[in-house]
Amino acid sequence: MTDMTGGLKILVVDDEIDIREGVERILKRMGYTVFKAGRGEEALGLLAKETVDLAILDLKMPGMDGMELHQRIRELDTRIIVIIITGYATIETAIEAMKQGAYDFIPKPFEPEHLRIVVRRAHEKLRLQREAEALQAERERTLMDLDTEKSRIRTILEALPTAVVVTNAAGDVVLMNPAFVQSLDLSSAVTAGKPLNDYVADSGFCEMVLKLSRGETPDGADASTYELTVSGNKYLMARGQSVINETNECMGAVVTFANITTLKMLDQLKSEFVAKVSHELRSPLSTIHEQLAMVLKEASANETEVDQHLIERAKEKTHGLISLIGDLLDLSRIEAGGISHNIQPIQVPDLLKSIVDFMGARAKAKDQTLSLEVTADAFPALSADPMALESIFGNLISNAMNYSPSGASIRVKAGLDGNNIQVQVIDNGFGIAPKYHDKIFERFYRVKDENTRFITGTGLGLPIVKGLVDSMNGKITLDSDVGKGTTFTVMLPV
Repeated sequence: MTDMTGGLKILVVDDEIDIREGVERILKRMGYTVFKAGRGEEALGLLAKETVDLAILDLKMPGMDGMELHQRIRELDTRIIVIIITGYATIETAIEAMKQGAYDFIPKPFEPEHLRIVVRRAHEKLRLQREAEALQAERERTLMDLDTEKSRIRTILEALPTAVVVTNAAGDVVLMNPAFVQSLDLSSAVTAGKPLNDYVADSGFCEMVLKLSRGETPDGADASTYELTVSGNKYLMARGQSVINETNECMGAVVTFANITTLKMLDQLKSEFVAKVSHELRSPLSTIHEQLAMVLKEASANETEVDQHLIERAKEKTHGLISLIGDLLDLSRIEAGGISHNIQPIQVPDLLKSIVDFMGARAKAKDQTLSLEVTADAFPALSADPMALESIFGNLISNAMNYSPSGASIRVKAGLDGNNIQVQVIDNGFGIAPKYHDKIFERFYRVKDENTRFITGTGLGLPIVKGLVDSMNGKITLDSDVGKGTTFTVMLPV
């Protein structure tokens, strides 16, 4: 890596030549050495020959995208700081990149001064990291005075521009830097030594940090993340990790914070835009659909079979667009928190029976069997919005019908699992290959193969289901394989 007393070595990866050259001019005037690449593969080739300190990546590139390149860079050298260049359409991916270790982001279009600020901040972070590494190496070589070591670490911690808080095994705050105090809008006179919930009012966040402080980390996870709201208009992404000593004992936890307020605002603007456009399109499309239906109904014998087929196809496509708009509006309402407001006690078996009875005619038309099995004698009432529950289970049952052949069996099974109501939708249809399981809940994603290529759909049903289940603090899992059918399991806390 570069000596921090000099300039940084920076790799700029963007498929737009104007952005690459513009960023290069700005950074060279700051005294940095700049390497450029137009594609992810070219960037990896450069990294094989050159060492760099900082990588500035565009998320949207042909071939290998910025997210995959970010992961490859972290595999090569975790010390390389990654800054993401994100456009309007890549907000969610930028948030995911920050969860996976990206340092910061720059939204397009950006001003030169914005780029300078972010790069200077990254440079300072690298400098402090090198100082910390040098101190650690010195500590291993010599028997340093413990008080001096603590003083130096505290000085470094307080100089970090990133908000940091450290807790002991009991979850009490033992160290915090000024950036933490400022990010959480705390009084400048606040001091360490109290339980974390005295500084942060979010009980979910405090519970996560307490578990990390005790060494209770999720299986297979190096760190835990949590989205925190401060004063109603500031959003922070907290990333926490347990601190383990030489004897493998947990001494506490360290948590860092990144400000994602701008990302959240852009995400909100995107959702509002989708909702506005969807509302404007639904009315004219509904009118066109009704007019096409009327034309088909009143078609005379003089019209050719080809003409009638074309009108029927136009009617089907219009209906598909109306369904897509409806799903987009549902997603927008879920993201905006505008759903699940009509909370009332629900008997889940009764609700499932009404859904199964309603959809039974459709199953019969496809020569399929649809049945309900209740495995518990008495169910506790579930406090929920009945419309939300109908959307969850209606979508899952509809999916099972669509992706099962004629003669298939679809079973809805309801029971209790501890303090959760468990509902399973089980079919013996086409099934989903394990390699697609992680993607099946992504928006607009649909598995295409010989069995499913002619099945119409928006690819939004399962994302809507997951959004609703998450809003109820529930969990949905998938068990499926090709040719063996599919089981969706929904767990809802009572």
